Amino acid sequence: MNAEDYQPPRWLRNPHVQSVLGSSALRRRRGLQLLAASGAVTTEHILDGGDGVRLQGWLSVPPGDAEPRGTVLLLHGWEGSADSNYMRLTAARLLGLGYQVFRLNFRDHGGTHHLNVDLFHSDRIDEVVNATADLWRRFPAPQLLAAGYSLGGNFALRLALRAPAVGLPLARVAAVCPLLDPATTMEHIEAGPHFYDWYFRRRWRESLLRKRELFPEQHAYDDATLGLDMRGLMAWLAERYTVHGTLAAYFNSYSIAGDRLAALQVPANILMAEDDPVIPFEDFRDWQLPATAHLEIAHWGGHCGFLENAHGDGFAERWVAERLALPG
Repeated sequence: MNAEDYQPPRWLRNPHVQSVLGSSALRRRRGLQLLAASGAVTTEHILDGGDGVRLQGWLSVPPGDAEPRGTVLLLHGWEGSADSNYMRLTAARLLGLGYQVFRLNFRDHGGTHHLNVDLFHSDRIDEVVNATADLWRRFPAPQLLAAGYSLGGNFALRLALRAPAVGLPLARVAAVCPLLDPATTMEHIEAGPHFYDWYFRRRWRESLLRKRELFPEQHAYDDATLGLDMRGLMAWLAERYTVHGTLAAYFNSYSIAGDRLAALQVPANILMAEDDPVIPFEDFRDWQLPATAHLEIAHWGGHCGFLENAHGDGFAERWVAERLALPG
């Protein structure tokens, strides 16, 4: 199947409907139902992110005595978690194909604020690379694969970019609506419907409050700081909690726009919706991808939505499973 095959019913062709319903209770029930129906055994694990960093996640192993076809690392979006709907639904699809799946929580996501003192920011790629290496050492299989959504798609592609140099035998990655250029995405959110800015600010502030409660001496920021708008809060994070010093330099540190993936050696498949209300489609028009990467563009889908019907089934989850299962 290809992106042009995605033809949702007319009532699902609104990008905001897609984006909101993607996080709905209906999809949550669907994910829990399909994951339970897979018969997989799921266990919690803490991975070594290097330099004392601990990252938590959930390993699901398909039933039976057969060796898994591969180990798949799944990465969620900003302020999502290992239990986000698309994570569970994608895991269920992959388990059905015989893969074991590890749903990783980034630092300070999924209720894991207590595991590390320092705050999450989007340039923490090193700990994800180290955690992936630890995952591969502990749960080897014939193949190592990875996939991510939104910021998780950005991390998956950066992981693939670094994999050969650190000896990770990453065979293929898939990314859905990956964040390309953080600077233009910020502008896009600021100019768009207020809902998206409100949603991300609320989730992020809740996370920062939790961190302050757990580590008051290290994180003594006041409520006025937490009351900043999204751009102000991002600038505060960049200046105080990263090595970059400015918001522009911080955004540049995890951008994958332009030709930043030119050296990518790992095969990559990318799915984008032309009507994505969060990630500007214009970024994809100027994207310079190597021969190892293939971009597919769907007309509809919203941001990580791609819902197909009233049951909450998603095209993106099927697409990820199919792309990761490609030979070679």
